[in-house]
Amino acid sequence: MMNKLFEQGYLGTYVLKNRYILAPMTRVSSEADGTPNERVQRYYERYAKGGFAVVITEGVYPDTKYSQAYEFQGGLATEKHATHWKPIVESVQSHGALMIAQLMHGGAQTQGNYYTNVTVAPSPFTPPSDKAEIYGGSGPYPEAKELTLHEIEEVKQGFVQSAKYAKKAGFDGVELHGANGYLLDEFLSANINQRKDQYGGSVENRVRLLKELIAEVKEAVGGTMIVGIRISQLKATDKAYKWPGGEEEASIIFSELGKTDVDYIHISDDDATTPGFGEGTMTMSEVAKKYAGKPVIACGRLGDPEKAEAVIKQGKADFIAIARQALANPDTPNRVKNGEELQAFDGKAILTPKAYVKDFELEM
Repeated sequence: MMNKLFEQGYLGTYVLKNRYILAPMTRVSSEADGTPNERVQRYYERYAKGGFAVVITEGVYPDTKYSQAYEFQGGLATEKHATHWKPIVESVQSHGALMIAQLMHGGAQTQGNYYTNVTVAPSPFTPPSDKAEIYGGSGPYPEAKELTLHEIEEVKQGFVQSAKYAKKAGFDGVELHGANGYLLDEFLSANINQRKDQYGGSVENRVRLLKELIAEVKEAVGGTMIVGIRISQLKATDKAYKWPGGEEEASIIFSELGKTDVDYIHISDDDATTPGFGEGTMTMSEVAKKYAGKPVIACGRLGDPEKAEAVIKQGKADFIAIARQALANPDTPNRVKNGEELQAFDGKAILTPKAYVKDFELEM
């Protein structure tokens, strides 16, 4: 029995039945215009049935301008989107799980947009690797154009409106995607963000947009709705990237985030149990806990229940999020609780030739 994994936990005003959270995973299975469908509903409901305390959606785009990153990505940018998310949220909640919408702006890492062919970033930037074929892309990314201050305000308005749509659809919270090389992370990254105004330069300036978004979204949705943020060093197009200032830079970023009313910080890492900044340093999650003083979700190779239990028991994080293990075992929490064997992850079967939800997954 994994005792710590099955203790109750707290996010905002909510009591979670265990420490297992479904990590957001891009599955490109909505309609072309971003409307989620019955397949999407069946996909998410199985995780709630499987015992996860929280189900976080794949990154959904918040506006109908530049934010969509992939073809057939779900959206939360229109009334129609919100209406079709509502029964999905209700089905997840009916099994005792919370549902959180991850709001994601693709930025320079956009490789398929229903509304435009233009990509944007804090500064002119071209992602260093080719587009991901499993998400429908191919070839090099174009150079993204620099956002004006007016366009940054439009980006913020898009996130705020999307959060309102999430509330209307019945979601228990929203997570701002500030990780993995997408737009908010591009503002945070010194090698991408070359701005000379209040959003560029110092670490404090580069984290400014994230702080403003947290405050504005919080003000817009109010009440009991959870507002979290996901943070990483690695990018989808540059998995070796590290913050140039190391642990000191991380301490500033998390201290600044800790000054906001954010309800949790979700750390995405290649391995949540390894030093985040070189030998002898703390993990990313430990730094977040130390300097932000907020509940922390750790994500990164935590499919092994004993490894996940140790992270919680040692106080390195408050919750753990899993992705690949969940794809192989959508009922992971129930299996672990009952001492049942976990199936191995077969990435070829699940994620190729494209990462859309396969029929056999819905039968599990």
